[in-house]
Amino acid sequence: MTGTQLADLTTLGTGGPARRLVTARSEDEIIATVREADAAGERLLIVGGGSNLVIDDGGVDATVLQIASTGHRVDSEDTCGGVFVRVAAGHPWDDLVQFTVLHAYSGLEALSGIPGSTGATPVQNVGAYGTDVSATIASVRCWDRETNAVRTLFNHDLAFGYRDSLLKRTTVDGSPRYVVLTVDFQLAIGRMSVPIRYAELARALDVEVGEKAYATDVRRAVLRLRAGKGMVLDPEDRDTFSTGSFFTNPIVDQDEAAALPEDAPRYPAADGKVKLSAAWLIDRAGFSKGFGLPGTPGQELAGGRASLSTKHTLAVTNRGGASTGDVLAVARAVRDGVRERFGVDLHPEPLLIGTAL
Repeated sequence: MTGTQLADLTTLGTGGPARRLVTARSEDEIIATVREADAAGERLLIVGGGSNLVIDDGGVDATVLQIASTGHRVDSEDTCGGVFVRVAAGHPWDDLVQFTVLHAYSGLEALSGIPGSTGATPVQNVGAYGTDVSATIASVRCWDRETNAVRTLFNHDLAFGYRDSLLKRTTVDGSPRYVVLTVDFQLAIGRMSVPIRYAELARALDVEVGEKAYATDVRRAVLRLRAGKGMVLDPEDRDTFSTGSFFTNPIVDQDEAAALPEDAPRYPAADGKVKLSAAWLIDRAGFSKGFGLPGTPGQELAGGRASLSTKHTLAVTNRGGASTGDVLAVARAVRDGVRERFGVDLHPEPLLIGTAL
């Protein structure tokens, strides 16, 4: 194992050492590192911004590839087709969002403030406030580890779902088959946002759901809302030491949704199913903001070294000195409590590396 603690590469701030760490700052370096690891039969862990990883305290016996390629370019621009922006996989996501808003390219403004790298966004189909990246991604260039070639996957190839995509589902020995190199976005040209689809954001902007607002106003409102929930990275705020939402919103059959209390939020989902609010389920199961496990050594709050965020119930946070084991203990307690109270299973949104919930 190297001396590099993977905790240093993640927003959660937990995780043990890497056997080998390679930081790749160009497309050629990314491809060369993947080919070398595959030729040697080594396990491969790919890290971008580290905002969606929960890594075992014992570390990983693998080559860890930190993708740090940056940069973007505007490939075309016209009033009919909009603008195409090609972005390197390691480029910080919010830097891209800021660039598009400032240049009057609309479509990404509601995704402001999300930590991590651009290349990770199509993998998870990252979304917030009523939109996700599947609405604007035209294509993804990637290295295909099975064919040893660069391949372009178009939007329809990516089979996007709720926090899901072909990139996430398709693996080689437990790690991604497709290693993202660049992402192409097709965005509208104009200073107005796309229609606002999320009620909380619409209220913050004083518009009706379905109406538009200035994209700069949308970005400011989203950053303000996210900061109020501890979802904008801040080294002075322990609530931001997390993976963001730890659980996805459950998608269940209509009969299962009907069995919940009448005031349980319900939203239509694909195939006639119903999406529930994980935050509502967690809160109503008795897990309030700041919940932790009393008796955790070195506790700073009543909740211990790890706890639910003090700002909202969806994030499990590292209060200082927490281990991955501490974080997962809190997450298990919440998952088990929701299952016992409502019979609904919560599933983790971050990737669990070398460990399990």
